[in-house]
Amino acid sequence: MLEILVMSFIAGASTLIGSGIVMAGGRPTQRSLGLFLGAAAGIMTGVVLFDLLPSAITYGSAASALVGSAAGFCVLFILDNLFRVVMHCLDGVNYNNAWLRLGILIAIGIALHDLPEGIAIAAGYSAETELGIIIALAITLHNIPEGMACTAPLWMGGVRRRQIVMMIIAISFITPLGALAGVLLVNVSPGLLSSLLAFAAGAMTYIVSIELIPEAVRCGWLYSGAGAAAGLAVIKALSGI
Repeated sequence: MLEILVMSFIAGASTLIGSGIVMAGGRPTQRSLGLFLGAAAGIMTGVVLFDLLPSAITYGSAASALVGSAAGFCVLFILDNLFRVVMHCLDGVNYNNAWLRLGILIAIGIALHDLPEGIAIAAGYSAETELGIIIALAITLHNIPEGMACTAPLWMGGVRRRQIVMMIIAISFITPLGALAGVLLVNVSPGLLSSLLAFAAGAMTYIVSIELIPEAVRCGWLYSGAGAAAGLAVIKALSGI
């Protein structure tokens, strides 16, 4: 059990590496933002197409994956608009700030799929130790570019470095929490895992289509397009691990 929790913690904490890479490079320029946001769109699209949906169908069915994805999309739509209303009532918080809104939504999307990823690590270990290690390493590699995708818009939205780091740390703990839940459940319900994966896919689809792509294009279609292609290619390659 200890090894599972340690590996899942490492996988979750790798998001901090991506965040650190962005901060070390200084405040992004318009071109680099286009690359970052385009890459984020490509990464999240790749995660949905090559990881979340195929896994959701494997553990459940195409129909259940469709329903779960639709639910995730709708819930993110509701949350987005709810945040807009709530934060409008809070002094000093401007949720109409496009960068802030985008960063928050990406953070939510990452958090939503980190939970089933943690469960997947535990499920892999329950089948075979080597499989659990492979899953954990693959998730570790996935989380690095996701940390970059989350940090850039938050920074541009005026969020302080310390606040960003605290948010990323909080997100990092979700993967080991998912692993702990998987260990406690022992025999993870395939239906539950399928629903969680599909829900995360729908949530990430909302973020990419409604927020990420429009903002990326506004930064320049050439750089955002190159970033999207690179991000998609990276996730496709990692999905083969």
